Amino acid sequence: MSAVEERLGALGLTLPPVVPPVAAYVPALRTGPYVYTSGQVPLVDGKPAATGKVGAEVTAERAKELAGICALNALAAVKSVAGDLDRVARVVKVVGYVASAPDFTGQPQVVNGASELLGALFGERGEHARSAVGVAVLPLDVPVEVEIQVELADD
Repeated sequence: MSAVEERLGALGLTLPPVVPPVAAYVPALRTGPYVYTSGQVPLVDGKPAATGKVGAEVTAERAKELAGICALNALAAVKSVAGDLDRVARVVKVVGYVASAPDFTGQPQVVNGASELLGALFGERGEHARSAVGVAVLPLDVPVEVEIQVELADD
């Protein structure tokens, strides 16, 4: 088991199976030393963990938890092409999309759920550039979607 997955276990979490695509794309793609994930939604056992807009049907606190689930799904996608999460030399960028009620402006705090998990797992290697964007709707009516880009250490 990788050191990253041991830290996951210490947090009471496990890496889920890779979420199968719901359209014409792959969960993650490697080019050179970089892995780019497709947007990952908070699916648990193949079903959305929640639906609705943040600031209306979904609280910001719950959405932050869901962003962490998205990050876990993204890490599973990274592992599927990298083979081992210990090969991650750096988390380069995180992009979070938050399906928001019209007056909700706390997108950065929601996406912190992904960023804080990556920091806990990778330490300084988990510090990253980031965007947190409010959107009208996301696939399957989920409240949050996260994509990550990582750089791998040399083979």
